[in-house]
Amino acid sequence: MNERLHELLAKLRLKGMAAVIDREIQRAEKEGTPVSEVISRLLLEEQTYRQNRSLLYRLQGAKIPWDWTLKTFPFERQPGVNKAQINELAGLAFIERKENIILIGEPGTGKSGIAIGILRQALLSGYRGRFYNAQDLMDELYASLADRSSAKLMKHLCRLDLVVIDELGYLSLKPEQANAFFKLMGERYGKRSSIITTNLDYPAWYDLFQKKNLVDALLDRLNHHCITIRIDGPSLRTPTHGEGKPHPKS
Repeated sequence: MNERLHELLAKLRLKGMAAVIDREIQRAEKEGTPVSEVISRLLLEEQTYRQNRSLLYRLQGAKIPWDWTLKTFPFERQPGVNKAQINELAGLAFIERKENIILIGEPGTGKSGIAIGILRQALLSGYRGRFYNAQDLMDELYASLADRSSAKLMKHLCRLDLVVIDELGYLSLKPEQANAFFKLMGERYGKRSSIITTNLDYPAWYDLFQKKNLVDALLDRLNHHCITIRIDGPSLRTPTHGEGKPHPKS
């Protein structure tokens, strides 16, 4: 009978239940557990299995490059960051409000660490997200134009609850890349949230993109539903006494 049950569970792809059913049957026989309780425990095991698989899928798909969390962020070393504000953002209400976050600061001040920490929290909470280095995103958008997959890529990016665009700074941009980026941000406006880290304050974006009317439109949209955090503090790249390496790179 147990063999037959395993065959049925395999066909139905109930892997969580299959992993524990022998144990639960033995337990039920030993303790005289009511059938309803056995079924409940099996279903809970399946639910937990699927939740863990879903989380693993989201974490892998997000392409987070470093294992950083907000719990390990060195707030005590960065007086330019308001810990209470960051913890409030980690509550993720900004995603429900479809707001954006722009982190502006010099290299090494912790922008990437904060962005990754918030993204990871979103993934743990069931949201779908993706981390991108800004230049990599621009290059992927450009490549999609060449192979005519831009519509598919844009659709995928616009379905994500949260996209982190890291190191929007002195990039090598073609006009087509800038146009695709503006289109992406326009499509996500008011529908999904984005986090952008940059060492350039807003006025310098005009020199970066070289398209005043499009930058005007982008900044208008970003700032309409946006939380801007300027980090004026020391670099975290230099290890403090007794530490092996710094935490956030930017």
